[in-house]
Amino acid sequence: MTTTLLAGLAFGCAAVPAVLWVWNMLLYREPGCGSCSETGHCDLPDAVSVLIPARNEEHVIGASLTSLLASRGLQLEVIVLDDASTDRTAAIVRDFAARDARVRLQASPPLPGGWNGKQHACHALASAAGSDLLCFLDADVRLAPEALAYMAAFLVRSGSDLVSGFPRQETETFLEWLLLPLIHFVLLSYLPLAAMRTSSAPGFAVGCGQFLMMRRDAYRKTGGHAQIRTTMHDGLMLPQLFRRHGLRTDIADLTHLATCRMYHNASEVWRGLAKNATEGMATPARILPFTFLLVCGQILPVLLACALLVSPASFNKTAHSLIWVALGASLLPRLFSVWKYRQPLLSAWLHPLGVALLLTIQWYALLGKLAGQRVTWKERAYRMG
Repeated sequence: MTTTLLAGLAFGCAAVPAVLWVWNMLLYREPGCGSCSETGHCDLPDAVSVLIPARNEEHVIGASLTSLLASRGLQLEVIVLDDASTDRTAAIVRDFAARDARVRLQASPPLPGGWNGKQHACHALASAAGSDLLCFLDADVRLAPEALAYMAAFLVRSGSDLVSGFPRQETETFLEWLLLPLIHFVLLSYLPLAAMRTSSAPGFAVGCGQFLMMRRDAYRKTGGHAQIRTTMHDGLMLPQLFRRHGLRTDIADLTHLATCRMYHNASEVWRGLAKNATEGMATPARILPFTFLLVCGQILPVLLACALLVSPASFNKTAHSLIWVALGASLLPRLFSVWKYRQPLLSAWLHPLGVALLLTIQWYALLGKLAGQRVTWKERAYRMG
């Protein structure tokens, strides 16, 4: 009886996210400009200010600017804020600016107390922007030529004030390809996108700090980055801020329109995911429910399947069926994501291990916050969470 109850628990906790994943996958689409122009009712923006905070980005800023300058469909202003870099970031941007008037280098004012470095840089960039459409872009993101125009059309077509997109994450080292694909899995398995699009409730806010596009007047109305100055997770906190002001936000799939190498080694992955975990999954109110759902739905099925193979007589026919269906429900969305979102195949097969490690990072971040620990990012120390 106990094994049947465990099998039923695994089935329920795996099947419901799998069904939501299928539904969300139909709603989470690539942006495009065609459907907007077909209606004849869209007043598309004709210009965008792309705002890039850059601190020690000499290895990636050149590729980012090269991709941006190939953009089509919008007039382009690119402002890079050199946030006290100690490498050649400023020199590289200065060279681009000398060759293309659309690029401008701006030095960051001194970082005031009580500000996160990126939020302060973005705040300064917004003040320098000249367009009514703002796009905050991380320095390690490379865009396809049509990406900006497609996202601008998506913003108008969706009636949103802020839109965000998730680029394809390039992953080379073990923890990169094991953990980073879980961003898509958690997003599509546990957030009902239909509810996000019909409600302005902050609890449905979601976004990716690598690409955030918004209307300038809406940004000013909310107070922008000045209102989230102490936070680490602008991809989540800025959409929440907009929603608290009654504004709409939305997300799009940028798998084929943008690419990013977020981290480069195990240490960066661990510190990068932990630094803002307590502003997402690892809040005191969320971590226990997420731990229960992820353990029971994504780890328990494989443990039960292993036990079933070792001792099949310990399980009745009902438990047999529930276990195999639960295992399929937990793995099939990940395997389909290998094709749909260009993710590593081995990451999907090691899905339970990835989930276990992700939860470990969440608990590490929460306990670190409660203990008053500090995290170092971009050579600056912040209180964790």
